[in-house]
Amino acid sequence: MKIETIAIHAGNHPDKASGLVIQPITTSTTFTRNADGQYPSGHIYSRSSNPNRTSLENVLAQIEGGADAAAFSSGNAAGMAVFQSLQPGTHIILPDDMYHGLRNQIKNLFAGILEFDFIDVNDESVLQQHIKPNTRVIWIETPSNPLLKLTDIKKVVAIAHAKGIKVVSDNTFATPLCQQPLALGADLVMHSTTKYFGGHSDLMGGALITAEDNDWWQKIRQVQEMGGAIPSPADCYYLVRSIKTLPYRVRGHVYNAQRLADFLENHEKVERVMYPGLASHPQHELASAQMGLYGGMLSFLVKGGQNEASKVINALKLFTQATSLGGVESLIEHRALVEGPDTKTPFSLLRVSVGLEHIDDLIADIKQALESF
Repeated sequence: MKIETIAIHAGNHPDKASGLVIQPITTSTTFTRNADGQYPSGHIYSRSSNPNRTSLENVLAQIEGGADAAAFSSGNAAGMAVFQSLQPGTHIILPDDMYHGLRNQIKNLFAGILEFDFIDVNDESVLQQHIKPNTRVIWIETPSNPLLKLTDIKKVVAIAHAKGIKVVSDNTFATPLCQQPLALGADLVMHSTTKYFGGHSDLMGGALITAEDNDWWQKIRQVQEMGGAIPSPADCYYLVRSIKTLPYRVRGHVYNAQRLADFLENHEKVERVMYPGLASHPQHELASAQMGLYGGMLSFLVKGGQNEASKVINALKLFTQATSLGGVESLIEHRALVEGPDTKTPFSLLRVSVGLEHIDDLIADIKQALESF
């Protein structure tokens, strides 16, 4: 089936007995045994599984082309499940511009438990130099947040698999509409489902999708079940509902992002635009080969530095200054100011989650903000 059909049907099973077209929210925390001690529903206790979470995990697995999926209460909880599944002393390689929430999680919570190096994973010689006998995972994030750097998934996979190393790809920015890392050889995909999957800035969640149901995946499943960082039945229900419109929403985000990027690139007060769909992006050819669509996120540098960038963001009327991304409303953030002292982000950079408002209104708002000083 095509992705639009999967998005609508894979997470929804009409109930023949009741005639319900849409699966209801199941809030029960426990489920009955029969006389033989078996669980006819397949569910025992909601921390382990729940009908709404099963529906969500089914559509997540199918939409990413994976063997199975595990849903979590947040993107950070999903990432943490990967790290918790590893043996103490395991070495992980991660990108030097990794999303700061997970980067800080690794540095603060796993110091002394796991070994880790933050490097330029796009530099093949640097990557090879950092591989150790105890390296078990290479983590990639493509496009990256907020610099929109791309990683050649096939190349990293080839390097990793030759040494028995797993590759985990954070696909939050791209979504499975724009890029499918499992089809390119990655072992595991991570999402903050808070973002494009939810799409309306009103629920939180995370997900892991695996290419194979292997021993490592079963360990991650144990972390999910025993750790209990799971989404509520209501959050699962609303995520399944939101995913039904994901293909059409993402195409709208991409259309608006391309138009806005084209406008910004030609404005005299903009130093540089970072968007994979622009021919000027240093990895545009890789984006064209690796991605089906270029995504709904972009960043741009304002000429003059931090003060000028602050003037622009404070003059906007339609864009909302807020953290997060992937919602129907356009958000903008002076990213370096929230990332901490070790940020790799230029202080003149503004990150934009391009929403679904009419593109003419978005361009007009950016234009007046750039020309207000």
